[in-house]
Amino acid sequence: MPAQRQVGVEEELLLVDPDTGRPEAVAGSVLRAAAEPGPAAGAEKAEKLEAELQLQQVETNTEPFRTLSELSGEVRRCRRAAADAAGRAGVTVAALATSPVAVDPELMPKPRYQEMAEAFGLTVLDQLTCGYHVHVEISSPDEGVAVLDRIQPWLAPLLALSANSPFWQGRDSRYASYRYQAWGRWPSTGPTEWFGTADAYDDTVRQMVATGTLLDTGMVYFDARLSQRYPTIEIRVADVCLHADDAVAIAGLARALVETAARAWRRGEHPLRPRIELLRLASWRASRSGLDGQLINPLTGQPEDAAAVVGTLLEHVRDALADSGDHATVTGLVKALLARGNGAFFQRQASRSGGPAEVTRQAVTVTTS
Repeated sequence: MPAQRQVGVEEELLLVDPDTGRPEAVAGSVLRAAAEPGPAAGAEKAEKLEAELQLQQVETNTEPFRTLSELSGEVRRCRRAAADAAGRAGVTVAALATSPVAVDPELMPKPRYQEMAEAFGLTVLDQLTCGYHVHVEISSPDEGVAVLDRIQPWLAPLLALSANSPFWQGRDSRYASYRYQAWGRWPSTGPTEWFGTADAYDDTVRQMVATGTLLDTGMVYFDARLSQRYPTIEIRVADVCLHADDAVAIAGLARALVETAARAWRRGEHPLRPRIELLRLASWRASRSGLDGQLINPLTGQPEDAAAVVGTLLEHVRDALADSGDHATVTGLVKALLARGNGAFFQRQASRSGGPAEVTRQAVTVTTS
């Protein structure tokens, strides 16, 4: 595996009215617009805009890249392309993980989604959330499962850095990432236990589907999982990030976590194996306080200031960042994020000046900047 593993990302974006900030159920129109030539989104970009669970959202997909500078440019191009297509449908896009403005989600009329709604009720019908998924290249399923087993304690800090969903149905949830709480209603979400081998991972997934609870393997919504479509680890714990720079920072950290874990596996080092109950507590803590309080230190299991825990994460992946040439870039982006605040901090500041609609209006500007 080369020093720079390929990395690509998926971003889910809200489709909002530019004046009221209210999410609008126009994904079909936006996708049709994306398939037509336009000033910022030609036919070649249509493949990077996809439907999602609700009609008030769409998803962008980047190509995989080996350098973060290429990924940064592509994230921005995808956001601009989505905004262009949305504009031709009378709306715009906002990189917000939940809507600050109260909304009634409208399900995308696909048979699979209809089946999910029948099986899971309000969990589906209420679920208008936007996540951020990072795909990092792996050499084999065995390496992938070894990585999954070793990165679990480090996923909660990624959630805290990305937290961008303090509002739910027009109210402050008191969480930095309420998306993570809402997403956690699915029966297959969250951190995972130790698997040990690729066969054990596959057996677990087969047993989960065999219970009849999940429709298929696509509903295995772990915080990190083996991708079914690509030779990658898919890290799914994060909120969609308001700032494109934050998305790049988290992608860089995710790649470094994968590389650090793979190296440890090849050296035969035993990983940390905290109990699942403690992993769930760490994730809940990150969802609740984000960067504004304490997080659980993955090495000690004890609460510490969020910035200190992020520093521990950076130290953990320092060698991988250095070897890929990303150390200065990622540490600089993380330092800027900590100084500025994450999306949850931004949203609460914007709300004080004009309420939920003002949050969305300001977020629209930042999304494509």
